[in-house]
Amino acid sequence: MKLIRDYRGLDAPDRGAAVAMGNFDGVHLGHQAVMALAHAAAGELGTPFGVITFEPHPRAFFAPGAPPFRLTTAEARAARMAKLGVEVLYELAFDRALAALEPEAFVQDVLVDGLGVRFVAVGADFRFGRGRSGDVDTLKTLGAAAGFGVAVAPLVCDHVGDYSSTAIREALAAGEPRRAARILGHWHRIQGRVAHGEKRGRELGFPTINLSLDGLHLPRFGVYAVTVDVLGGPHRGRYGGAASIGIRPTFDGEKPNLEVYLLDFAGDLYGAEVSVGLVDFLRPELRFESAEALVAQMARDVDEVRARLAALDAV
Repeated sequence: MKLIRDYRGLDAPDRGAAVAMGNFDGVHLGHQAVMALAHAAAGELGTPFGVITFEPHPRAFFAPGAPPFRLTTAEARAARMAKLGVEVLYELAFDRALAALEPEAFVQDVLVDGLGVRFVAVGADFRFGRGRSGDVDTLKTLGAAAGFGVAVAPLVCDHVGDYSSTAIREALAAGEPRRAARILGHWHRIQGRVAHGEKRGRELGFPTINLSLDGLHLPRFGVYAVTVDVLGGPHRGRYGGAASIGIRPTFDGEKPNLEVYLLDFAGDLYGAEVSVGLVDFLRPELRFESAEALVAQMARDVDEVRARLAALDAV
């Protein structure tokens, strides 16, 4: 997949795609429905299959002091899109100039003059242009005048409600990763590079890898059964794991982080890119009176994780 971060001055091979357009935070099943329309159009038109998205997320641009809300980093979103067959990702800088464009100017400057799109797919609730003044009907009208096709994917839902990034956040905050996975179409994943921690896990007999949660929506604090994909290097592959999300109250921690003990693993993963998928919530984060009490609970947690993951494999 080719990553392009500017719509201006592109060479001919990088223009003329059939694209899905949106923020696509989480790349859930609703997003995938939009992308499927663009993918089908790309096949019919003989053009590349592309996605237009924005970085930073417009919500973060307009409210920089708001609590973290993102489900995926830009890197994790790109990785998910590559797996879904996207050939070119236009990750456009969302800045003051782009935010100020009227819908007509956005279509002409970005979509027509810049990217030369042949087809655009969006979700039914898509808005664009200054003050979110453009909607899907605006895009259809402007697209017809400019000569590119527009398709609108209806909102995807089940008996519980609409598939949305908001619903995923609510499920994760409640400690219900399987409900989140039903909307996503895959486990909710936290991806990043393994960083050096305080190495307390090694001292306790449960060495862990540490990932930053900076900028991400925080799932419910506690212990989870997880899968861990090591994305490169000599230990590349998938492992089971027991993960802790929280502030480590037994050791008076303050900053939330993700620690994962990999089952039946020996090796050095510092600096490796890994993706952690949340499978089941086991218990809330607790403060223990002693390290010995914590170790005993961790042993029980690992046994429970093994059982949960074994049941998952048996399905």
